[in-house]
Amino acid sequence: MLAILARRALTPRDEIGNAVVLVEGEKIVAVGRPDEVEIPASARYYDRRDLTVVPGFIDVHIHGAGGHDVMDASAEALAAITANAARRGTTSLVATTITASEESTCKAADAVARWMRRRAHEPAPGTPSAEILGIHFEGPFIARARRGVQPSEWIVSPSIPLFERFLAAARGAARILTLAPELPGAAELIAEARKAGLVVSLGHTDATYAEAMAAISRGARHAAHVFNAMRPFAHRETGVLGAVLTSASVTAELIADGVHVDDAAIRVLVAAKGPQGVILVSDATAATGMPDGNYRLGTIEFTVAGGVSRDSQGKLAGSTLTLDRALRHMLDLGIPLPDVLPMLTSNPARLLGLEGRKGALLPGADADLVLLDDQLEVAGVMARGVGLNQP
Repeated sequence: MLAILARRALTPRDEIGNAVVLVEGEKIVAVGRPDEVEIPASARYYDRRDLTVVPGFIDVHIHGAGGHDVMDASAEALAAITANAARRGTTSLVATTITASEESTCKAADAVARWMRRRAHEPAPGTPSAEILGIHFEGPFIARARRGVQPSEWIVSPSIPLFERFLAAARGAARILTLAPELPGAAELIAEARKAGLVVSLGHTDATYAEAMAAISRGARHAAHVFNAMRPFAHRETGVLGAVLTSASVTAELIADGVHVDDAAIRVLVAAKGPQGVILVSDATAATGMPDGNYRLGTIEFTVAGGVSRDSQGKLAGSTLTLDRALRHMLDLGIPLPDVLPMLTSNPARLLGLEGRKGALLPGADADLVLLDDQLEVAGVMARGVGLNQP
């Protein structure tokens, strides 16, 4: 049993001053003030009453980190990605593919599924490592006009047989499918994805408002990196953005790095969706946590200069963002911490159907914790009971 003492705990629903979080194994046992929590005499103490403890961050859109990419389809790559993510407070993630050949996509999905099964049956590593919660298929069923840097040669029309092959490779690990809802066959694929239990996400799309609303009525309830790789908003044809901004059932991803989305647009998004409707994501690549230089996103070569990643045509190619930086950027815009924190904890947990297990400091939840200092820099991480420099 470990008793973690902190100046305050944000659960994130409630703020508890002079807090204690009691952890046993991989789970949280109790959260409260010391006079409210029964701490066993044999418990060890981790006293950081100069820090704030919050739930571990959840990233539902991440391609890579630490010089490695999900499309590398190797245990080495996934180990690097999960370790690098955890160092910056991300204790859970959804490994994200990019538009690629069927063979490459299935190989990546198989590698993630194997990693998840292996991790479920082996002892926890000695240092914090983000848990992979599943696979986010970003493409290949996307609009060429809004492909961003996704390779055009592998973009295909929505295909249920191809999607079923992806599902077979994922072996139960598929979580999210991002597609362009205006494409022929998209309606049928949305129904099939929902039947398989996936979150359907609108992204890389040139959809009109009517086309986007039709997809939402069929069960789409998420939108990938809103504002990016989407038909722009116009006052007479608001497009997919109009549908996302006005549909309470749809959560909106946001890359809050000060590069992908203008700060005024971020304020518009938060005002329209409310704190409960926004999910901060990194869209991170292999360059995350690495120096400026040349990297790959799937088969795409890109260059990072000044922390910004672009392909040879100058298009943004993912990011080098981490969720702790996204948190601080939102606070710099004047958005209060109690509003921002759910965007990277309880909101993504709810999207994935993991309330009560992830994204909250609650008895019975996974012991995924982040300690933040006064500048909201990460000062300690625990992932499923491992970490925080325990004695």
